[in-house]
Amino acid sequence: MSAKAPVEITTAEGTTAIRICTGSGCVMNGSLDVADCFEKTLEEAGAHETVRVVRTGCHGLCENGPVVVVAPDGVFYPCVTPKMARGIVEKLVTDGSYVMDYLFRPAEGEEPIVRYSDVPFNASQQRIVLRRCGVVDPEDIDDALGLGAYDGLKKVLGELDPESLIAEIKASGLRGRGGAGFLTGQKWRFTRDAQGDTKYMICNADEGDPGAFMDRSVIEGDPHSVLEGMVIAAYAIGAHEGYVYVRAEYPLAVKRLRKAIEQAEERGLLGDDILGSGFSFRVRVKEGAGAFVCGEETALIASIEGDRGMPRVRPPFPATSGLWGKPTCINNVETLANVAWIIANGADAYSGIGTGKSKGTKVFALTGKVRYSGLVEVPMGMTVRDLVFGIGGGCGEGLDCKAVQIGGPSGGCLPERLMDTPIEYEALAEVGAIVGSGGLVVVDQKTCMVDFARYFLTFTQDESCGKCVPCRIGTKRMLEIVTRITEGNGEEGDIEKLEGLAIDVKRASLCGLGQTAPNPALTTIRYFREEYEEHISEKRCRAGVCLELSRYVIHADSCRGCAVCKKHCPVGAIWGEMKQPHTISVDRCIKCGVCVEHCPFDSIERV
Repeated sequence: MSAKAPVEITTAEGTTAIRICTGSGCVMNGSLDVADCFEKTLEEAGAHETVRVVRTGCHGLCENGPVVVVAPDGVFYPCVTPKMARGIVEKLVTDGSYVMDYLFRPAEGEEPIVRYSDVPFNASQQRIVLRRCGVVDPEDIDDALGLGAYDGLKKVLGELDPESLIAEIKASGLRGRGGAGFLTGQKWRFTRDAQGDTKYMICNADEGDPGAFMDRSVIEGDPHSVLEGMVIAAYAIGAHEGYVYVRAEYPLAVKRLRKAIEQAEERGLLGDDILGSGFSFRVRVKEGAGAFVCGEETALIASIEGDRGMPRVRPPFPATSGLWGKPTCINNVETLANVAWIIANGADAYSGIGTGKSKGTKVFALTGKVRYSGLVEVPMGMTVRDLVFGIGGGCGEGLDCKAVQIGGPSGGCLPERLMDTPIEYEALAEVGAIVGSGGLVVVDQKTCMVDFARYFLTFTQDESCGKCVPCRIGTKRMLEIVTRITEGNGEEGDIEKLEGLAIDVKRASLCGLGQTAPNPALTTIRYFREEYEEHISEKRCRAGVCLELSRYVIHADSCRGCAVCKKHCPVGAIWGEMKQPHTISVDRCIKCGVCVEHCPFDSIERV
């Protein structure tokens, strides 16, 4: 199936909709004030009955928030302010057109782009999980119902038995999007076949990767897609009770999720005797305390049970002995958001997207040194390069992309030369990375890969629950070695010691956190070994990031001898005559960077 542009916004005949993102990112940028201004201005103009303001979830292009799209033409306005809102309404009411000066421009001097679907960021996306995000009001179930919400559930309860349903999901090739990539239908099969009258369905929304916001955005923008997927999954495995385990740090997601549950119950889509089918299923929300390890299935179960979130030895697996010792199926947010689409469109339609053993689409949080950052959904099989450059626009600022960290803090760092690797579970595993939950961080030449590995090791070591020795002690020792190298105290043999320790931690750790925590170190050594060697043997950081291995220099060819840097240096480390190139004393410099901040000619550089 070919890639499609994002879902077009539909409206009732004769009406116009101003859809403004009220996801967490845009809210932080003032989108609620903008929405209020739209509503007030429309009322003052007497157009509030023909023009509807819709407070939606994430549209995708987060760095341009607050994002506004005007339907039915899909006119795109980025970075909207209350003042701009008044201008947009005035133009809309006057002649039904748009404000040229407010439109999106890919770069300064380039022609503006009118339609949101024509923005290069959207060109290669194919939205299944995000099909209604940025379109519907997440707090109005009627909006979701109008665009097909719960149609899949109606089909399941009216036409399919659990066996046929599981067979359909298996045929689609859907794999878990939480990281491991296990076949969803197979997991449902194991849970259904498990002995026991009481079974549980759990949605894992414990998203803890740095820079990741996929699950949060789906729940904030279209919570009914997740709930519908949960009910269908519960019907398949024979569960009548379920939990959404969501991070307490996601208050907006929690609020909208609770409201969606309430609305679904009122419409008979959740609760007892759903749609008169005789099948009952209730959902509770469990707010997690923010432990990264609770993304692991057994640690999540322990947390729901009221214990400290720590993983358990497997087997037994949750499918046979999970929550309170009962058979339990755990799927993450993105996995469940795919389910209803598969039922409505058929397994063949889903398996026709993607390649090999990686079917469907994948949602990524594209962040870092990239021109366009935000939430994207692409067909599996797209190359990393097409994602970073075709959708993200590359690094920008005249810098070359150096690497991508794919798969979150437990993922792998891939150099630019491997960006032609397709986004597939097996292909990424071959080069030392993982699809993971969908975090993707782009870095440029100003990034030190040794320090980059240290950052992720700091995170995973801090988040280790401490239950097993390999993870508790091993990640600590790994972090100590990498930190020592970045501080200029690396020794010959440290790289080999780090590699050996990383392999031992991967092999012996109890859960997925410890088993994947060494990945950033292993892949940076594998692909950027020369930077480790420079840190150790030459005491040099080529990116100028590691403070103890860097120094400040004044370039004589551009220094005008204005003495501004000398005047602001707090330790008197700069000397030179007026109107002559100045020099920085390496011995006296404390590397505070004040000179760089004040140099009017950009003549000072940290190397």
